[in-house]
Amino acid sequence: MDAIDSKRLLFPFIVFFAFIFCSQPYLVCSQDSEPGIASDYLKKASESIKLRHYGQALEDLDVALEADPILSDAYLQRASVLRQLCRFEESEKTYKKFLELKPGFSAAEKELSQLLQAQSALETAGTFFDSGDFEKSMDYIVKVVLVFSPACSKAKLLKVKLLLGMKDYSGAIAESGFILKENEDNLEALLLRGRGYYYLADHDVALRHYQKGLRLDPEHSELKKAYFGLKNLLKKSKSAEENVDKGKLRMAVEDFKAALALDPNHTAHNVHLHLGLCKVLVKLGRGIDALSSCTDALSIDEELLEALVQRGEAKLLVEDWEGAVADLKAAAQKSPQDMNIREALMRAEKSLKMSQRKDWYKILGIHKAASIAEIKRAYKKLALQWHPDKNVGNREEAEAKFREIAAAYEVLGDDEKRVRYDRGEDTEDMGMGTGGGGFNPFGGGGQQFTFHFEGGFPGGFGGFHYG
Repeated sequence: MDAIDSKRLLFPFIVFFAFIFCSQPYLVCSQDSEPGIASDYLKKASESIKLRHYGQALEDLDVALEADPILSDAYLQRASVLRQLCRFEESEKTYKKFLELKPGFSAAEKELSQLLQAQSALETAGTFFDSGDFEKSMDYIVKVVLVFSPACSKAKLLKVKLLLGMKDYSGAIAESGFILKENEDNLEALLLRGRGYYYLADHDVALRHYQKGLRLDPEHSELKKAYFGLKNLLKKSKSAEENVDKGKLRMAVEDFKAALALDPNHTAHNVHLHLGLCKVLVKLGRGIDALSSCTDALSIDEELLEALVQRGEAKLLVEDWEGAVADLKAAAQKSPQDMNIREALMRAEKSLKMSQRKDWYKILGIHKAASIAEIKRAYKKLALQWHPDKNVGNREEAEAKFREIAAAYEVLGDDEKRVRYDRGEDTEDMGMGTGGGGFNPFGGGGQQFTFHFEGGFPGGFGGFHYG
């Protein structure tokens, strides 16, 4: 039997096995297919997937499927890549195409189920984000979407937005950095990373991110808004500081307020604006406004020593002596070597002590710049009014009033004692007490005083000599 007869005998068997071979859905047996090309591009796609070069992998898989439209492995890989990129609709169609070629393939059915879970979770996360529930939104992104679709750019960007919303600015910078490593021209990632640096008050780096994005797309509205908004903030802040240096304090106040109004949420920068405003207001003597500004600064950073000191000074202006002592004492404990703080604390303690003694000027109803003649007139008038013999019905109250009036005159009617009193020296050092136990014009064991008025009291009251 020659070779030709042998081939003729074997041909029916070859046709039979070819039919069986080509009936398998995994295998390529099309007269129009190019198995070599399809296989090569499938391998290239597999390598690209390992390197996470998903764009290149999809291109290679498309070429493989053009070469062999029924290459099932190419459909499965393409569906998986699209799922990871959260291109859910395309992925679902490709999984279904694969399952047409290979019905009942459990791994593909499981991945399709994961795709649908990721798709639903991404929508839910977006809804929670819009409502401001950042923690729930983050749970869906981290625990579902990025588990089943780890290369999902949309989910990664939403995660960065959530971190910004939760004020985890360092985390937002890190996550957006990973996105930019994959695509350095991602405009939204540049914007979000710039915002992270912005809210950390690293303004130079923020500006560089905005500028890079605007070079790629000069008309990008959000990048333009962020860039020019930051430039305006820096301009206002600088103007406020310059006006302080020039002594134009009222103009500085307006600039500080304008800068603060630009972005109330920018706490890392606003803390310094609040402090600067407080210091200027203290210099202007506007205690109530200064107190508010310093408290705003401390609400952002309770450890800000200078704000604590300035609030103490503001409390002195509004005569909150105890509050001033408390703030300045706390500041002194934080910085015990600072002589300026210690001096301010001493002033506050002195003011508190003075506030707790009798106000002789107030008792006599005179101002602190009153002349000796005005003091004498006020004293004589009040002494007449509250003389116990003229107040028989309320003698006890009259005696107490008269005692205060006499004590006030004893200090303010004496030039030396008045000077010492005005300096804040204790009345006890003058032998006066606080207008109480050490001074008793009515006897009873206390010090005796005789009061002299020309002409005496009308009606002649006994017990006292007025000559």
